[in-house]
Amino acid sequence: MNMIVAIIQARTNSTRLPNKILKKTNHKTILEHLVERIRHSKKIDRIIVATTVNKHDDIIVDLCKKNNIEIIRGSEEDVLGRYYQASNFAKADIVVRLTSDNPLLDHRIVDHAIEIFLEKKCDFVSNYSLDHTTYPHGFAVEVMSAKALEEANNEAKKPSDREHVVFFIKNQPNRFKIFQFDSESDFSDIRVTLDYQEDLEVISTIFNELYPKNPDFKMMDVILWLEKNPKIKKINSKIKPYLNILKSFEDDKKQGFM
Repeated sequence: MNMIVAIIQARTNSTRLPNKILKKTNHKTILEHLVERIRHSKKIDRIIVATTVNKHDDIIVDLCKKNNIEIIRGSEEDVLGRYYQASNFAKADIVVRLTSDNPLLDHRIVDHAIEIFLEKKCDFVSNYSLDHTTYPHGFAVEVMSAKALEEANNEAKKPSDREHVVFFIKNQPNRFKIFQFDSESDFSDIRVTLDYQEDLEVISTIFNELYPKNPDFKMMDVILWLEKNPKIKKINSKIKPYLNILKSFEDDKKQGFM
Protein backbone atom coordinates (compact mmCIF):
# COMPACT_ATOMS: atom_id res chain seq x y z
CA MET A 1 0.00 0.00 0.00
CA ASN A 2 1.34 3.40 -0.99
CA MET A 3 2.26 5.97 1.65
CA ILE A 4 0.87 9.24 0.28
CA VAL A 5 2.37 12.31 1.92
CA ALA A 6 1.36 15.94 1.38
CA ILE A 7 4.32 18.27 1.87
CA ILE A 8 3.57 21.97 2.31
CA GLN A 9 6.47 24.37 1.81
CA ALA A 10 6.28 27.32 4.18
CA ARG A 11 8.48 30.24 5.23
CA THR A 12 8.02 33.71 6.66
CA ASN A 13 10.71 35.50 4.64
CA SER A 14 8.55 36.25 1.61
CA THR A 15 9.63 39.44 -0.15
CA ARG A 16 6.36 40.69 -1.65
CA LEU A 17 4.21 40.18 1.46
CA PRO A 18 6.33 39.35 4.53
CA ASN A 19 4.86 36.80 6.96
CA LYS A 20 2.00 36.22 4.53
CA ILE A 21 1.23 32.67 5.72
CA LEU A 22 0.82 33.97 9.28
CA LYS A 23 -1.78 36.58 8.31
CA LYS A 24 -5.11 35.81 9.96
CA THR A 25 -8.66 35.53 8.72
CA ASN A 26 -11.51 33.98 10.69
CA HIS A 27 -9.18 33.75 13.70
CA LYS A 28 -6.79 31.37 11.92
CA THR A 29 -3.59 31.88 9.99
CA ILE A 30 -3.38 31.23 6.26
CA LEU A 31 -1.25 28.15 6.95
CA GLU A 32 -3.75 26.77 9.47
CA HIS A 33 -6.59 27.19 6.98
CA LEU A 34 -4.73 25.24 4.31
CA VAL A 35 -3.87 22.37 6.65
CA GLU A 36 -7.45 22.24 7.92
CA ARG A 37 -8.78 22.00 4.37
CA ILE A 38 -6.29 19.33 3.29
CA ARG A 39 -6.99 17.22 6.40
CA HIS A 40 -10.37 16.43 4.81
CA SER A 41 -8.57 14.47 2.06
CA LYS A 42 -9.53 10.80 1.74
CA LYS A 43 -6.28 9.90 -0.02
CA ILE A 44 -3.50 11.58 1.97
CA ASP A 45 -1.92 9.61 4.82
CA ARG A 46 0.29 12.32 6.32
CA ILE A 47 0.67 16.09 6.10
CA ILE A 48 4.08 17.61 6.74
CA VAL A 49 5.02 21.28 6.74
CA ALA A 50 8.54 21.81 5.39
CA THR A 51 10.00 25.08 6.65
CA THR A 52 13.53 26.43 6.90
CA VAL A 53 16.25 26.23 9.53
CA ASN A 54 16.35 30.02 9.76
CA LYS A 55 15.59 31.58 13.13
CA HIS A 56 12.75 33.70 11.78
CA ASP A 57 10.84 30.52 10.92
CA ASP A 58 10.78 29.33 14.54
CA ILE A 59 7.32 30.86 14.68
CA ILE A 60 6.11 28.37 12.04
CA VAL A 61 7.50 25.51 14.12
CA ASP A 62 5.68 26.80 17.20
CA LEU A 63 2.43 27.19 15.25
CA CYS A 64 2.66 23.65 13.89
CA LYS A 65 3.43 22.13 17.30
CA LYS A 66 0.46 23.98 18.77
CA ASN A 67 -1.82 22.51 16.08
CA ASN A 68 -0.35 18.98 16.03
CA ILE A 69 1.05 19.43 12.52
CA GLU A 70 4.15 17.45 11.58
CA ILE A 71 7.09 19.65 10.61
CA ILE A 72 10.64 19.33 9.29
CA ARG A 73 13.28 22.01 8.71
CA GLY A 74 15.75 22.37 5.85
CA SER A 75 17.47 24.81 3.53
CA GLU A 76 15.60 27.98 2.56
CA GLU A 77 17.17 28.20 -0.91
CA ASP A 78 17.24 24.47 -1.74
CA VAL A 79 13.51 23.77 -1.62
CA LEU A 80 13.96 20.60 -3.68
CA GLY A 81 16.35 19.26 -1.06
CA ARG A 82 13.86 20.19 1.65
CA TYR A 83 11.13 18.21 -0.12
CA TYR A 84 13.37 15.19 -0.52
CA GLN A 85 14.29 15.42 3.16
CA ALA A 86 10.60 15.46 4.13
CA SER A 87 9.79 12.61 1.76
CA ASN A 88 12.57 10.50 3.25
CA PHE A 89 11.48 11.36 6.77
CA ALA A 90 7.92 10.19 6.06
CA LYS A 91 9.00 7.14 4.02
CA ALA A 92 6.73 8.38 1.25
CA ASP A 93 5.90 6.45 -1.90
CA ILE A 94 3.91 9.33 -3.39
CA VAL A 95 4.49 13.01 -2.66
CA VAL A 96 1.84 15.71 -3.04
CA ARG A 97 3.43 19.13 -3.33
CA LEU A 98 1.40 22.02 -1.92
CA THR A 99 2.35 25.62 -1.21
CA SER A 100 1.27 27.53 1.88
CA ASP A 101 0.15 30.56 -0.15
CA ASN A 102 -2.87 28.65 -1.55
CA PRO A 103 -5.17 28.48 1.50
CA LEU A 104 -8.38 27.98 -0.50
CA LEU A 105 -7.15 24.77 -2.12
CA ASP A 106 -9.90 22.15 -2.34
CA HIS A 107 -8.99 18.68 -1.01
CA ARG A 108 -11.32 17.17 -3.61
CA ILE A 109 -9.00 18.43 -6.37
CA VAL A 110 -6.02 17.01 -4.51
CA ASP A 111 -7.72 13.62 -4.26
CA HIS A 112 -8.67 13.79 -7.95
CA ALA A 113 -5.01 14.41 -8.85
CA ILE A 114 -3.93 11.42 -6.75
CA GLU A 115 -6.55 9.23 -8.42
CA ILE A 116 -5.28 10.21 -11.87
CA PHE A 117 -1.68 9.58 -10.77
CA LEU A 118 -2.56 6.05 -9.64
CA GLU A 119 -4.85 5.18 -12.56
CA LYS A 120 -2.42 6.33 -15.25
CA LYS A 121 0.65 5.05 -13.37
CA CYS A 122 2.44 8.35 -13.83
CA ASP A 123 5.64 9.78 -12.43
CA PHE A 124 4.13 13.24 -12.20
CA VAL A 125 0.64 14.75 -12.40
CA SER A 126 -0.40 18.40 -12.09
CA ASN A 127 -3.24 20.74 -13.03
CA TYR A 128 -1.15 23.64 -14.32
CA SER A 129 1.91 24.67 -16.30
CA LEU A 130 3.46 28.05 -17.05
CA ASP A 131 1.81 28.24 -20.46
CA HIS A 132 -1.50 26.51 -19.73
CA THR A 133 -3.94 26.24 -16.85
CA THR A 134 -7.72 26.17 -16.56
CA TYR A 135 -7.88 26.17 -12.77
CA PRO A 136 -7.97 29.39 -10.75
CA HIS A 137 -4.55 30.60 -9.64
CA GLY A 138 -4.44 29.28 -6.09
CA PHE A 139 -5.67 25.76 -6.75
CA ALA A 140 -2.43 24.23 -7.96
CA VAL A 141 -1.55 20.66 -7.00
CA GLU A 142 1.36 18.46 -8.04
CA VAL A 143 1.69 14.73 -7.39
CA MET A 144 4.92 12.83 -7.99
CA SER A 145 6.53 9.52 -7.15
CA ALA A 146 9.09 9.58 -4.37
CA LYS A 147 11.46 7.92 -6.83
CA ALA A 148 11.16 10.79 -9.33
CA LEU A 149 11.68 13.28 -6.51
CA GLU A 150 14.81 11.41 -5.42
CA GLU A 151 16.21 11.44 -8.96
CA ALA A 152 15.53 15.16 -9.23
CA ASN A 153 17.25 15.81 -5.91
CA ASN A 154 20.30 13.78 -6.91
CA GLU A 155 20.71 15.25 -10.40
CA ALA A 156 19.26 18.79 -10.52
CA LYS A 157 21.94 21.49 -10.67
CA LYS A 158 20.24 24.67 -11.90
CA PRO A 159 19.18 27.11 -9.17
CA SER A 160 15.66 27.27 -10.62
CA ASP A 161 15.38 23.47 -10.38
CA ARG A 162 16.44 23.55 -6.73
CA GLU A 163 14.07 26.41 -5.92
CA HIS A 164 10.92 25.27 -7.72
CA VAL A 165 11.11 21.53 -6.90
CA VAL A 166 9.35 20.06 -9.95
CA PHE A 167 11.09 21.81 -12.86
CA PHE A 168 13.63 19.02 -13.29
CA ILE A 169 10.83 16.46 -13.65
CA LYS A 170 8.42 18.56 -15.73
CA ASN A 171 11.09 19.49 -18.27
CA GLN A 172 11.90 15.86 -19.12
CA PRO A 173 8.72 14.32 -20.61
CA ASN A 174 10.76 11.66 -22.42
CA ARG A 175 12.18 10.43 -19.14
CA PHE A 176 9.19 10.79 -16.81
CA LYS A 177 5.56 9.91 -17.50
CA ILE A 178 3.81 13.26 -17.06
CA PHE A 179 0.13 14.16 -17.22
CA GLN A 180 -1.71 17.46 -16.81
CA PHE A 181 -5.45 17.56 -16.18
CA ASP A 182 -7.88 20.44 -16.73
CA SER A 183 -11.03 21.68 -15.04
CA GLU A 184 -14.38 21.39 -16.80
CA SER A 185 -14.30 25.09 -17.74
CA ASP A 186 -11.59 27.72 -17.97
CA PHE A 187 -11.32 29.60 -14.67
CA SER A 188 -7.79 30.90 -15.19
CA ASP A 189 -8.95 34.53 -14.96
CA ILE A 190 -9.49 34.02 -11.21
CA ARG A 191 -6.64 34.73 -8.81
CA VAL A 192 -6.82 33.46 -5.21
CA THR A 193 -3.17 32.79 -4.47
CA LEU A 194 -1.38 34.94 -1.88
CA ASP A 195 1.55 37.13 -2.90
CA TYR A 196 0.40 40.71 -2.40
CA GLN A 197 -1.79 42.78 -0.09
CA GLU A 198 -4.50 42.81 -2.76
CA ASP A 199 -4.51 39.01 -2.76
CA LEU A 200 -4.92 38.97 1.00
CA GLU A 201 -7.93 41.26 0.72
CA VAL A 202 -9.60 38.94 -1.78
CA ILE A 203 -8.81 35.74 0.14
CA SER A 204 -9.86 37.20 3.50
CA THR A 205 -13.17 38.38 2.06
CA ILE A 206 -13.87 34.92 0.63
CA PHE A 207 -13.12 33.22 3.94
CA ASN A 208 -15.27 35.74 5.83
CA GLU A 209 -18.19 35.03 3.52
CA LEU A 210 -17.94 31.27 2.99
CA TYR A 211 -16.21 29.78 6.03
CA PRO A 212 -18.88 30.55 8.69
CA LYS A 213 -21.55 28.84 6.56
CA ASN A 214 -19.45 25.80 5.65
CA PRO A 215 -15.74 25.49 6.58
CA ASP A 216 -15.31 22.77 3.93
CA PHE A 217 -16.51 24.89 1.00
CA LYS A 218 -15.65 23.78 -2.53
CA MET A 219 -13.71 25.40 -5.36
CA MET A 220 -16.99 26.03 -7.21
CA ASP A 221 -18.34 27.86 -4.16
CA VAL A 222 -15.41 30.26 -4.47
CA ILE A 223 -15.90 30.69 -8.21
CA LEU A 224 -19.66 31.27 -7.98
CA TRP A 225 -19.22 33.76 -5.14
CA LEU A 226 -16.65 35.75 -7.11
CA GLU A 227 -18.92 35.79 -10.14
CA LYS A 228 -21.60 37.37 -7.97
CA ASN A 229 -19.07 39.83 -6.53
CA PRO A 230 -17.04 41.14 -9.50
CA LYS A 231 -15.69 44.11 -7.52
CA ILE A 232 -13.84 41.71 -5.20
CA LYS A 233 -12.61 39.61 -8.12
CA LYS A 234 -11.23 42.74 -9.77
CA ILE A 235 -9.09 43.80 -6.78
CA ASN A 236 -6.09 41.63 -7.75
CA SER A 237 -6.98 40.87 -11.37
CA LYS A 238 -4.09 42.91 -12.83
CA ILE A 239 -1.35 41.01 -11.00
CA LYS A 240 0.65 38.88 -13.40
CA PRO A 241 1.21 35.25 -12.32
CA TYR A 242 4.54 33.43 -12.13
CA LEU A 243 6.72 36.54 -11.79
CA ASN A 244 8.90 34.73 -9.24
CA ILE A 245 9.42 31.83 -11.64
CA LEU A 246 10.35 34.13 -14.51
CA LYS A 247 12.88 35.82 -12.24
CA SER A 248 14.40 32.40 -11.49
CA PHE A 249 14.96 31.84 -15.21
CA GLU A 250 16.73 35.18 -15.43
CA ASP A 251 18.92 34.23 -12.48
CA ASP A 252 19.82 30.97 -14.24
CA LYS A 253 20.95 32.91 -17.29
CA LYS A 254 23.08 35.26 -15.21
CA GLN A 255 24.81 32.27 -13.60
CA GLY A 256 25.44 30.59 -16.95
CA PHE A 257 22.94 27.73 -16.65
CA MET A 258 20.90 28.77 -19.70
